[in-house]
Amino acid sequence: MRIRAVNSVSLLATVAAVGLAVSGCGSQPDGDAGADTEVVAHRARQVAAAWERSTAADAWRAGYYPMGDVIQLPRGGLRSKADEQAYRDHSFVRQGKLPATWPRNGQVAWADGGSLTRPLAGAKDLYKSLSDGRVGGKPHLTVIGAKLGTMTLATSRGPATVPAWLFTLDGYTSPLKRAAVAPSKLPSPPIGRARDVPVRPLNGLVGVAGDGRSMTVVALHGVCDDGPAVEVLETPRSVVLSSSVKQRKDGGNCTKQAKLQQVTVELDRPVGNRVLLDAKSGQPIPYKPPHGPSPSWS
Repeated sequence: MRIRAVNSVSLLATVAAVGLAVSGCGSQPDGDAGADTEVVAHRARQVAAAWERSTAADAWRAGYYPMGDVIQLPRGGLRSKADEQAYRDHSFVRQGKLPATWPRNGQVAWADGGSLTRPLAGAKDLYKSLSDGRVGGKPHLTVIGAKLGTMTLATSRGPATVPAWLFTLDGYTSPLKRAAVAPSKLPSPPIGRARDVPVRPLNGLVGVAGDGRSMTVVALHGVCDDGPAVEVLETPRSVVLSSSVKQRKDGGNCTKQAKLQQVTVELDRPVGNRVLLDAKSGQPIPYKPPHGPSPSWS
């Protein structure tokens, strides 16, 4: 079991009004820093111990949980800055009809031979998840058809081949793919949410590196501190991330706003099928793509 600190690396978003209690900006006394560090480390150890050989961990390892993007762009990517902006803005229009029928269930298949049957969403529903329905004069991408196929994506159990809707875009020779299979329901955590512990909830997982030895998460911090920091506790069966803020700056009054910032976490060994856990909530950290809709964890 090893715990260490990891620093934030890149700004994801500027200011979002989320009602943080950050009305004061005074620095914390130096004497409290060591005590807080031990409290945070103790909480991480509690979370890891609760999940160790728990029924929740068994359910996690048996389920289908995306750890990478459930949307794959056409081969070679989008062809222009305007198309890239349209994708980020969810600016899609549809010409023609989309399939009205599809199989009720589909198979998720892993390289080790494991498989899982999961419900499939229809092409119309997933098209709605791509488009906000408001185009006007903005640049847009045009969907002219769709068919059911497959795609390969990263999951908590390694790469998996999953059913996907292949949307044909006007002007592109290869489709935009959207995973059609619903993720498994998150298991009930064997430990409650932390109270009176100086950790903050993480805002989601952005992605895991191809070698599994690093991952990027989104952390929350106030407008008057020096940014987020994430500590990592690795055990043979779990990786627990504890998010906090660096020492606050002196002086002034803080508004009730927050910043979202990407933090890259380096691991001693690949994450593999270990459960990735948030120390604050005691729950697995769900994948949230930097662009586009999130999968439904239900």
